[in-house]
Formats: sequence, structure tokens, C-alpha cells
Amino acid sequence: MSQTIVLIHGAWVTPASWDRFAGRLRAAGHVVHTPSWPLIEGLDAAAINASVPQGFGALGVGRIVDHLATFVASLPEPPILVGHSVGGLLTQLLLDRGLGVAAAVLNPVPIGGIVPGPRALQAIAPIVLRPRGWARPYAFSRRRFAALYATGAPEALIDEAMARYVIPAPGKVFHQAALWLGTRIGPRRRTQPLLITGSDRDLLVTPYLSRAAYRIQRRAPAPTEFAMLPGQSHLLIAEPGWERVVDLVLGWIDGLRLATPGAVPAGIAA
Repeated sequence: MSQTIVLIHGAWVTPASWDRFAGRLRAAGHVVHTPSWPLIEGLDAAAINASVPQGFGALGVGRIVDHLATFVASLPEPPILVGHSVGGLLTQLLLDRGLGVAAAVLNPVPIGGIVPGPRALQAIAPIVLRPRGWARPYAFSRRRFAALYATGAPEALIDEAMARYVIPAPGKVFHQAALWLGTRIGPRRRTQPLLITGSDRDLLVTPYLSRAAYRIQRRAPAPTEFAMLPGQSHLLIAEPGWERVVDLVLGWIDGLRLATPGAVPAGIAA
């Protein structure tokens, strides 16, 4: 059955990071949307990198979620949400508002209540310890992007990513995530099925963080599943092996019992 799917991108990338993933979902017959964050709508990576929009560094989680919530509510039917990285955090906040009929969050940045481990703290320290870092954008160098985000990806893919969709990230988002400001959810309110993934080569959102999100979210009355993806880094939606990531999501969607488009899921089929 065709479903409406909204793909929510994370920090440091534009919606173009979803291109391969979205193409496979569309080929499977689904209607796919890839909305952007506020302030960068309609801009490609080249334009953003040439002149970062004013105020983008101070863009916060609440404003992004409000923006995405307006988009989701405007659709003809409630969609399935799929979020990656910070997009996974945003997706869980949208679920907390009662939006979406189901969601998959791929290596999600921690919701409030999760204490990052040493490796994750080391990765975000340069972002949050800068003077006025909460109001300034933070750009990855190619070397740092390759080392932390696209760990082990082919050089040609890293070049493609840097040219097509890698952009600075709002510093405020990471301060909020680190301090649990506006990032808490109430799992017992959630009635939508949720899939959470982790991958062993991810140095930004380690498997420990993905499993911590699962431990919180499984308190919900709705079905909650966890899947490990060995061999994948944080760029799991676009690096080699992305096909098995999208196929995992497709299989999970196929297992959802949605009686009619937009209906509240009854659970996951055995």
C-alpha cells in the first residue's frame, strides 16, 4: 500500500542528503516529501555555504519543530515520519505532539534525559565550548566530516557530499541537546509505532545513545523496535550500504497494519 512519507534531515546537511533514499522509497510506490529547516528553504548547499542565512546559527529546536509541524499538518493525510541524526530528535518531538502515524529514527541525536558517553562528548565539545557557540553556525572541515560523520566512506562520496549537501549547523541545536533544553518527550503519550536504529561505526551517535533512546521510548504503549546496522557510519542514509538501511525501513513500513491511508496504526505484524 502506498504511504505518504516525510524524510526529516539532520544538522550539517540539506534535504539533498536524502536523494538516494527518497528515490528508492518512491520506486517502491510511496509518496515522499523532504522538507527543509527554516531559513534555508529553497537554498542549495552552494548558496548556503557562500552566505549562511542571518540567524541560522541561533536557530533552535523549537522553531524547527514548529516549522516541520506546520508542513506535516498541511499534508492531505498524516504521514509516516523518517528522521536521521538531529532529524531523528525532531521526529520524536513531532511524535510527542501527536503528529505522524508512525516513525523511524535513524541514529537519532539524543532526546532529553540521555547522558552522552565520552566518545559523543568528545565529538560535540568543539561545538558547544566555543564563545557564543549557541548563536553561531558550526561548519565541518572536510577532514572532520570524513572522520566523524562519514567514517570510512569512499573519498569520492565525501567529495560529492561536501559539494552537494554539507552545510554549517546551527550551534544552538547542540547546546539545547547537550543541556536537555526543549528536547524531552513523554514516551507514555506516544501511540504511534517507532523504529530506532544504531550502527557500530557511528562516532557521533554511538550505539549506546541509540539504545538509550530505545530504553526511554519502549515505555510507550505503542510498538517500539530497535535494529542494529553493523558496518554503517553516521552517513548511513547515503554511504555504501544505504540500500539495506532503506530496505529495513521499507520492510518495517510493510509490517505496519494501517487499515486505510492516514489511519492510526494498530501495531506491527508478526
